[in-house]
Amino acid sequence: MYEEILTRLAKSPFRAKFKLSIKDRAYIAQKGLAVIRVHAGDFISRRLAPAVIENDGKQTPMRNHPVFVAQHATATCCRQCLYKWHRIPAGAELTEDQKKFAVDLIMAWIEHQL
Repeated sequence: MYEEILTRLAKSPFRAKFKLSIKDRAYIAQKGLAVIRVHAGDFISRRLAPAVIENDGKQTPMRNHPVFVAQHATATCCRQCLYKWHRIPAGAELTEDQKKFAVDLIMAWIEHQL
């Protein structure tokens, strides 16, 4: 399932330009994928899951954490992108399944990059 989504996202020039940097790779190697998954879950819960996000479209930095890079690559960076690419509408808090989908997609992209 995630491979099909990643293939579709890779066809977007904007999404395809995101790659893990050497610094990102080193951070993942130091922390481990389990910790990165926890970080992804935390970022999704705090920055993407609420029904109303004051700064939607600007809440996810473009760099400085591998999950941020992955969020832009996977269109899980804001509610607008989440709707456009994954048909998960804004205006309602994300369900546990929707949060899991976002985290799993982020992790699939990171693992693919490694």
